[in-house]
Amino acid sequence: MKTSDIIATTGVIILLIAFLLNLAGKLSAQSKLYSLMNFIGAGTCGYASYMIGFYPFVVLESIWAIVALISLFRVPRGTSA
Repeated sequence: MKTSDIIATTGVIILLIAFLLNLAGKLSAQSKLYSLMNFIGAGTCGYASYMIGFYPFVVLESIWAIVALISLFRVPRGTSA
C-alpha cells in the first residue's frame, strides 16, 4: 500500500465516523467536533488526491475542508462572541 493510499484511507475513515455518529444521533452536525472531523478528513483526502494528481478531488475536498473550517469558527446567531 502506497503512502497516498494510507493517507486517503485515514481521511475517509474520519469522514465516515463523523457521518455515522451523526446518523446515530451521537454527534450533532452543528457541533465543533463534527466540523473538526470533517476538516481533518477532507483535508487529508484532499492532500492524498494531490499526491496522486487527481485534481477534481483536490478541488472537492479543499472546498469541503474550507467550509468545515469556516463552520468551526462561526458564531451561532443570537449569541455574542
